[in-house]
Amino acid sequence: MYPALITKLKNRILEIVRTFKIKLTHRTHPQGRPLKIKEEDALTLALYQHASTRATKKSVYDDFKETLRCSYKTLVVAMNRAAVWSMRILFLLMRLGKKHGHIVKYTDATDLPVCLTKNGGRHRTMRHLADWGHSGKGWYYGLKMTMTRDARGNILGLRFTHPGANDRDIFRSINKDIDGVIVADAGYVSKELERDMFIEGKRWILVKPYKSMRKLCTRWQAKLYNSRLVIEFDFRSLKLFHGLVTSMPRSINGYIANYLNAVLSFVVR
Repeated sequence: MYPALITKLKNRILEIVRTFKIKLTHRTHPQGRPLKIKEEDALTLALYQHASTRATKKSVYDDFKETLRCSYKTLVVAMNRAAVWSMRILFLLMRLGKKHGHIVKYTDATDLPVCLTKNGGRHRTMRHLADWGHSGKGWYYGLKMTMTRDARGNILGLRFTHPGANDRDIFRSINKDIDGVIVADAGYVSKELERDMFIEGKRWILVKPYKSMRKLCTRWQAKLYNSRLVIEFDFRSLKLFHGLVTSMPRSINGYIANYLNAVLSFVVR
């Protein structure tokens, strides 16, 4: 157990709450009983799970069951419910980042398997949202996450989609209100996309060409292309150290909560 980490996370949450004047409601049970775990405590525990590399909610419950004095099911429901606040806080932080972010931005997508590849044919929990997709690592069964971040590491856009969704359409949607130089990999090559997204004096799209394309670039363009690796490192950190990818949840709410809480734990780290 990491009491110092719990304190740090709760202080960070309360700081964000004060900054954006968010009112964490303490709703009551439909039968009139007060919530066993308050909203800010549930969110803190959810972020603790991902920041401390706990693979399951059960391990969090084992750490705090003496303090919580509630059932494991109560903790699971509270942590999944906290994802609503994670989503709201992420939205506010991204909106702030768009106003004050670095001029250079990066957009990329990554795979989110919901189970092992061999189990994809019989997976049931996410069958209405997930499907077969293909990444650089091969075939997987799950979702796709597209993210835009700036050169300072601020996340500016986030979208979870079907793995077969068109990358260029997602690019347009996620970056429609983002200005600056947006750098992307060869998967987004499209003259139409570059033309549609271009706003003179405000926005320019820099897409790395395919190796087979004969296209000259300046030294500073090459440097920007190479710096795109920072978003790949973000994906790596989210998956290895913040538990973004999981097959443990037994409900759609559990999966969605896992993704949102993982991203927020990465943002407030």
